[in-house]
Amino acid sequence: MRADVLSREYPPDVYGGAGVHVAELVRALRRIDDLDVRVHCWGGPREEPGTSAYPVPDALREANGALQSLGVDVAMAAGVAGTDVLHSHTWYAAMAGHLASMVYGVPHVFTAHSLEPLRPWKVEQLGGGYAVSSWVERTAVEGAAAVIAVSDAMRVDVVRSYPAVDPARVHVVRNGIDTELWQPVHDLDRVRALGLDPDRPSVVFVGRITRQKGLPHLLRAVAALPPEVQVMLCAGAPDTPEIGAQVEGLVADLRTRRDGIVWIAGMLPRPDVVALLTAATVFACPSVYEPLGIVNLEAMACGTAVVATATGGIPEVVDDGRTGLLVEIEQADDGTGMPVDAARFEADLAAALTAVATDPARAHAMGQAGRQRAVEVFGWGSVAEQTRADYAATL
Repeated sequence: MRADVLSREYPPDVYGGAGVHVAELVRALRRIDDLDVRVHCWGGPREEPGTSAYPVPDALREANGALQSLGVDVAMAAGVAGTDVLHSHTWYAAMAGHLASMVYGVPHVFTAHSLEPLRPWKVEQLGGGYAVSSWVERTAVEGAAAVIAVSDAMRVDVVRSYPAVDPARVHVVRNGIDTELWQPVHDLDRVRALGLDPDRPSVVFVGRITRQKGLPHLLRAVAALPPEVQVMLCAGAPDTPEIGAQVEGLVADLRTRRDGIVWIAGMLPRPDVVALLTAATVFACPSVYEPLGIVNLEAMACGTAVVATATGGIPEVVDDGRTGLLVEIEQADDGTGMPVDAARFEADLAAALTAVATDPARAHAMGQAGRQRAVEVFGWGSVAEQTRADYAATL
């Protein structure tokens, strides 16, 4: 069986959880003997065999991002001729799968890593393109032979957001984690070089600067942490100049009141992230929207306790009280997911972070349990076999 995977992100151009998912899934799928897996992604040429890349067409270089996406998708659709099944990830590649499915008469499987109706803040980034991205996703989801949700919570969201979709076509295949690539690595010299003092308790955040990741809430919570707790922010790629400026302002304000605030604005290579996660006392995930939260799996695989928002698929990953703590949140029902009472959420987040960061024995035990859970429950081999079964069921 030939399966063509369609994605905006693919190494070396990976900036989010969906890109990590695609890269690891492809590796695992290619270990299955009866699968011929080919990848189609955005960007410049790749040296990896079986991988084709498609740049934004020259005529669309200055166009709205949603129009750029459609231009790349048309080229992708032309490049998959001869496949048996198409598998697209996120709305960026969804129209390529949808168009190719119609042109070549082969099934299209769509993996929902997030849903446009639940990310209305994207209008800040795409402007009118958000209406286009929403239309693309709806068209692809409703036309797909199968929809893969990365968590039980995401499946509920798909069925609720797209009532025209037969629920029987929506299957859950959770994200995985490569626990060999993500495992504890104690590199104190590198950690110090990056600005973190391993002899102090620490909170580490890794993620993009976007509304859904909740970084402003974390920064307000940090103001209430004990002074000995340092904070490392590995946060870049702001969705808009406005949220980038908001984060800069909050960080600047914190630095006037306390020390131990370290901000790395670029994307770090995996070995550096692994070293930081291993050294951290606790990993913070203050997201207001997270279909599963692969970043929590990465932290757990590195043996780090996690404090995260009890939203979306996060409770399916973080075992509250055992591998970390979940922070309850009452969210607005207007599609934004923002906390109804932001001050209360931030206070609860600060309390949970403090409870773990100031109790090293508890943090260590949670980290050990998290590592065990990552290994036993979220292996990529199982994810690949479930995905292959979904491919076969559509033929």
